[in-house]
Amino acid sequence: MGRFLQVALFLIVTAAAPAQTLTVEKLESFLTSSVKLNWKDKDVASYLAKVKLTTQLPDRFLVEMKAAGVGPRTEEALQALAARSKSLPPAAPANAKEVAAPPSRPAPSAEDQKRILDWMREYAANYSKNLPDFICVQVTRRYVDPSGLELWQKQDTITAKLSYFEDKENYDVILVNNHPVQNMAIQQLGGASSTGEFGTMLKEIFEKESHTEFHWLRYGTLRGRLMHVFSYKLPRRYSKWTVKYDDLDPVIAGQEGLVYVDHDTELIMRIAQNTVDIPAGYPLFKAWTTLDYDFTKIGESEFVLPLRAEIRMRAAKLLTKNEVEFRLYRKYSAEATITFDAEPDALDKSQTEEQPVPPPAPPPQ
Repeated sequence: MGRFLQVALFLIVTAAAPAQTLTVEKLESFLTSSVKLNWKDKDVASYLAKVKLTTQLPDRFLVEMKAAGVGPRTEEALQALAARSKSLPPAAPANAKEVAAPPSRPAPSAEDQKRILDWMREYAANYSKNLPDFICVQVTRRYVDPSGLELWQKQDTITAKLSYFEDKENYDVILVNNHPVQNMAIQQLGGASSTGEFGTMLKEIFEKESHTEFHWLRYGTLRGRLMHVFSYKLPRRYSKWTVKYDDLDPVIAGQEGLVYVDHDTELIMRIAQNTVDIPAGYPLFKAWTTLDYDFTKIGESEFVLPLRAEIRMRAAKLLTKNEVEFRLYRKYSAEATITFDAEPDALDKSQTEEQPVPPPAPPPQ
């Protein structure tokens, strides 16, 4: 109870505090703490409205903080803060935390970065071709928030059988809120939905025609494994990310985000992408997707397959969130079956939370 009161009092004080001057490093520390302590999005955004910076906010800072879990109001406040900081001197490039690895673990050389990127492009181009035919359970928990404050109200839980056969995805809805349904497609349920988790996202980001710009950013850790983290930008004129609102015609959005690459296997284990440059005036003006992959055994072989995806969209104040989990992968065959029981427990958050980067092993004596 004591800690809770301290957090609440801190937010009350900061909301009423005068303008404060922060370094980019202190701002990052404040924001990551706000996420870990579940501070209200509106209170964090209110505090940021009073903040002044000592240097420019780096371009990739917004992407990093969104990936860390800041809310939509905080993101908008950061965009305004970035605009206010444009006249300030740039942050020091050599030692800034957001662009350099810890001194004890040097960034890969330019040659290694190019080699990793070339391999990622080849891997993405062939990802779908190398997948086996399979079936699995896709559980989607859908939430809405009309207030725009991330006060989530659970809408429903959709359990579907996902079949992947001859490079094509097919979804059959089996349960809605644990009640059986028949002959129903996900699109018939209305509300927010997404497709393309099995290879489409990878291919569109990495194909040559997308003209995507990549930059090595830092190291990270997912599920106990060290990762290279690359930032990327894909202009709208080359993008294929389609977003659609209600009965309006769909539009194409540009995108930027992060790609996490396993340090040892050099396989892609996470993509975090945000929409940018959606045509002005379109009601759905922001979308975010984070897709985690993990090693999964099908038959006698192991593959890297989707583990969990989170998709958020915003139209005016309306926020939607889909938490999608992929379970019980099986090799596809005429006899393959999956038992659909009651809604399974949600995946433990430790499976998708980023952990601190471990120090390198000491050199042999």
